[in-house]
Amino acid sequence: MAHDLQVVVAIFVPLALACAIGWIIYGRRLAARGAAAGPAAKPAGNGAAARSESNASLPAAAAPSPVRELADAILSGQRRALSRGITLVESGHPRDRAAAAGLVQAVFADAGGAIRIGISGPPGVGKSTFAEAIGLHAIAQGKRVAVLAVDPSSTISGGSILGDKTRMERLGRSDSAYIRPSPSGGLHGGIARGVRESVTLCEAAGFDVVLIETMGVGQAELAVREVVDLVALLVQPGGGDNLQGIKRGIVEIADFVLVNKADGDLKRPADLSVGEYKRALRLMSPPSESWRPEVFACSAVEGTGIDHAWARIAAFDAATTKDGTRDSARARQAADAVWGYVNLALREALQEVRAEPQSPAAGWEAEVRAGRMAPAAAAITLLDMVRDGRSLSGTPK
Repeated sequence: MAHDLQVVVAIFVPLALACAIGWIIYGRRLAARGAAAGPAAKPAGNGAAARSESNASLPAAAAPSPVRELADAILSGQRRALSRGITLVESGHPRDRAAAAGLVQAVFADAGGAIRIGISGPPGVGKSTFAEAIGLHAIAQGKRVAVLAVDPSSTISGGSILGDKTRMERLGRSDSAYIRPSPSGGLHGGIARGVRESVTLCEAAGFDVVLIETMGVGQAELAVREVVDLVALLVQPGGGDNLQGIKRGIVEIADFVLVNKADGDLKRPADLSVGEYKRALRLMSPPSESWRPEVFACSAVEGTGIDHAWARIAAFDAATTKDGTRDSARARQAADAVWGYVNLALREALQEVRAEPQSPAAGWEAEVRAGRMAPAAAAITLLDMVRDGRSLSGTPK
């Protein structure tokens, strides 16, 4: 019996082992085939689990940057986001420059659809009242209106002094209007820092009309021409010295001259002033090749002439859009703006090194103050160092 048991063990044990090994191999091949078949080979009803297992192996999506989130909020029409964006582009701090540029670039493709109107004129002529009147009229035509009102800056707080928003109470109550007072920041030219970028943000937020109310005019407040499609110049009726008071420069860049306050006792003087300006404009070159400047009277307080002003503004926009002069003017403005940004950045960079005692700039300024070096010579030497890539901070690069 013992001998027979040994024989059985010797025969069946190897056979059992062989079967076990075979089943293991066969099971592994089935598993391999199932994995190769992919999600389609998985049983129905386990789709959610399958997607969960599949997504678990993918890298997590990168969270949007704060600039991208702000851009998306502006594009969705959120007013608070628009205000934050304008605050960013108006900032003069170097650390905000890259973020501001990134924000404008992020919404740039969705901008450009608004008509851009500059409203200029001497203090007290009624620019804010006219902006409110023309804004309300545009809203009645189904438009959404943004007003960028440039105010003089307080020497104490740096904020706006006049607070134009409080003088456009009716317009400010409209859901189709957005009013943003912006301090000039001491910049010359009648407009504020970042106003071009603010226009882009307002357009990206869905506004059809952007009104830029300048701080006031003299001989130098002409910068608004570089950020708008048309300039409406408001003047006072009567006086006989209108052209001398406003100066020729601002009249030459105007597409419209509106004699405001043509009501009550000033109605007759306003009509006389319209004739004076019409005669004067015949002697000047028009700012646009396809448009002759127009002169007419209006009363922003009573609302008379506002419908005519809007109709002529719409006619100007249609004419310059049709013949391409609006787009060519915007292209020139954009190209010129590049050098404006370069000049501003260069000046700010030089101001940063100016205060360093070892800076050549500080030394040259001392020489100029002492009368031993001409300002032009110092400027040329400074620019030569910048062009040659030499350090201005007193330390080697």
